[in-house]
Amino acid sequence: MSSPSEPDDVKLVLSIFSSEKNLIDRVIDDFEAFFGSHDIISKPLLFDYTRYYEREMGWPLFRRFVSFKKLISPEDLVDVKLKAYDVERQYMNGDNRRVNIDPGIVSAERLVLATGKNYTHRIYLSRGIYADLTLIYRFGTFRSLEWTYPDYADEYVIGFFNSVRADYLLKRSKNIDKEHDSLRKK
Repeated sequence: MSSPSEPDDVKLVLSIFSSEKNLIDRVIDDFEAFFGSHDIISKPLLFDYTRYYEREMGWPLFRRFVSFKKLISPEDLVDVKLKAYDVERQYMNGDNRRVNIDPGIVSAERLVLATGKNYTHRIYLSRGIYADLTLIYRFGTFRSLEWTYPDYADEYVIGFFNSVRADYLLKRSKNIDKEHDSLRKK
């Protein structure tokens, strides 16, 4: 029989895209003020898998992925997504967004993104936010699923999230070692 237990903390990641490269850097600074410093950041990428956002945000669009040093509780994903909405609104031009911010969490097993849109594979969390299982870790790498957005299935992006996962596992093992050391001292 299973019994309820608290999950391990996870690594916060953001996908940020905009037609204004300098705005992406400003948004990273904004999130560092909320969640502490970042540790891994992708190279600037052309966001060209869809033209869905072109009318609202312009073209071309550029994207960066960023992860943060401090681990968070998985349940904090809802608050992070709501904060992302606030930051998007802060930089709006009239009714149009200038930046899109998609937060997610990386654990040993998966990448989960937060979204405000329901769909068959998404699980409601709270306050209008759903969890979107985007990538799963199997056979030594993250793998896409039938509903994974094509840009998240990209080889470079998979490599980025593999690096984030490796860093996460290292940080988690160091935290466990520190906890064991403090228990031994008592």
